[in-house]
Amino acid sequence: MNLDMMRMKLAVAMLAIGALAADASATPERSPEQVIRDASELTMQALEGRRDELRRDRDALFALVDEVLLPRWDRQATGQAVMGRYWREATPQQREAFIQALYRKLLDSYGEGILQYDASQLRITGTRGNPESGQVLVDSEVRLEDGTPVPISYRMRLHQGSWKVFDVIVEGISYLTTYRNQYANEFRAKGIQGVIDELEAGARRSGS
Repeated sequence: MNLDMMRMKLAVAMLAIGALAADASATPERSPEQVIRDASELTMQALEGRRDELRRDRDALFALVDEVLLPRWDRQATGQAVMGRYWREATPQQREAFIQALYRKLLDSYGEGILQYDASQLRITGTRGNPESGQVLVDSEVRLEDGTPVPISYRMRLHQGSWKVFDVIVEGISYLTTYRNQYANEFRAKGIQGVIDELEAGARRSGS
């Protein structure tokens, strides 16, 4: 497997772990670091004894990742940031359609990355920012199977009493920035509805 692709898949798998932080029972008193550590263990429990099954059954894998991500991912913050200035030009219906379609693309592209995760790979290295401001950056390091250290940071915000991840930064490369740049070009070339139609068509082809 291409190492860059493996790293990106791993990053999204780790992002799913961080997304567990958004459980309604989470409170501002729990630090973002504690939330990610606790959620790491919950993810391992969800994978326990099911990795072979999930490798064979793509639908079951998508269902597991969807169960983790959908209620907990800050999809609106992510979708708005990726759309950039085009958010203001989009209708409410187009905004929601893009949020849904972008999430499904993430699910389809990187769902299998969660199977590569092992809790022992993760080491939290610190937090930047003031939690009282409602936004922090949690830094971590993940070691790949060959021992290569990969720095991964989670941009988190406090939303309705819960910490949620809305960006992941792998070796200095932001998921949000990468997607925003990609889709800015596509919005200019195809228009807002054209991009949405293409994303939705891709989701239908993949069955996600």
